Amino acid sequence: MSNGHGNYAAPDNETRHARFPLPSPLPQAGEGDKGLLRKFHVKHSWGLLLAGLGGSLFLYLPLVIVVVYSFNDSNIAAQWVGFTWRWYDVLLHDAEMIQAAYNSLLIALVASAVATVLGTLAGMAMYRYKLRLLPFLVVAPLAIPEILTGVSLLVFFVLLNMTLGLISIMLAHISFCISFVAIVVRSRLAGMDESLVEAARDLGATPWQSFRLITLPLIVPGVLAGALLAFTMSIDDFVITFFTAGVESTTLPLKIYTMIKIAVTPEVNAISTILMLITLLLVTIASKLAPNAMRGG
Repeated sequence: MSNGHGNYAAPDNETRHARFPLPSPLPQAGEGDKGLLRKFHVKHSWGLLLAGLGGSLFLYLPLVIVVVYSFNDSNIAAQWVGFTWRWYDVLLHDAEMIQAAYNSLLIALVASAVATVLGTLAGMAMYRYKLRLLPFLVVAPLAIPEILTGVSLLVFFVLLNMTLGLISIMLAHISFCISFVAIVVRSRLAGMDESLVEAARDLGATPWQSFRLITLPLIVPGVLAGALLAFTMSIDDFVITFFTAGVESTTLPLKIYTMIKIAVTPEVNAISTILMLITLLLVTIASKLAPNAMRGG
């Protein structure tokens, strides 16, 4: 406002507050409101805890039952009779089961080895080149239903006039194991300090030397985790193997499926227990080597 001499003086605080009133302060929660909030949090915490326990029981209780009944001293797994190691001894003397285990291990080793090399290259390509199509091509096999993948691979092998057997199963397993390795390696590369590679290049290292001496040692845990994950996915696979296996190429999942069509005996529980322990062990090791990738980070 004018001060009478042609100049304008700044309005005082009361005038400013009258024109632009300050927002009223938020009401403070009383003791009663705080008590209600505490009860609300406690109630919902117990609800989440019970929901988590219920989900865990739903997932793991059947597995616990399989493990327990693998020690059942009965020819039928319907009722508990007594404790015994007999069914594990039966497994060691079952020639067909040993052959199926050998086939599964051979397929898983070859598939995981090849998928580790190709998946590592795919993961590096996803990290280096920001192409929108590349991640889609790598991740798509994980999103496609397994039955569709199995049928498409079966048609593909038939068109090539290829005899179904161990080779066809290995090729099928490699096709979906590559994605697991690529995702884990890509996650490991995302956490790497790129300045180390740039420093090596500034010191005169070639691209191959930078990769061999800097990048590869840093991503080895991710590569190993991807290999273990690919091995686990391969040795456990049933649907794709069912469509791409030949008459004489039986794997452990296929053998278990054949046995349970007759009856669920403690021998089936025993081999399922061994397969489950192997899977859990490999997944645990993989999660320790690349925790961020296993969490989806």
